[in-house]
Amino acid sequence: MNIKPSASIRNNYNEISKLCKSTGEPVYLTKSGEGDLVVMDIEAFSRREKMLALRETLLDIERDRINGAKYYSVDEVDAELRRTIAEASEHGRAEV
Repeated sequence: MNIKPSASIRNNYNEISKLCKSTGEPVYLTKSGEGDLVVMDIEAFSRREKMLALRETLLDIERDRINGAKYYSVDEVDAELRRTIAEASEHGRAEV
């Protein structure tokens, strides 16, 4: 964990930026000895946001499943896709 006083962002921006980018970890800034801000590399932040969005989606799906929503097995999806492709192929041949 990287902890720096808040003055370091003003005095050593390039150093903090390099630290964030090289480690992929956030830098925690303190003010008067107390936690104040967290600074992160934009790529690390974007990955974190995407991960959190995916986690939320998965939790919604799991909640729906627990509450009785219909779901399909991989085999059921595969069979339906094959059936749809076969129908589309037959339909395409009928128009020719």
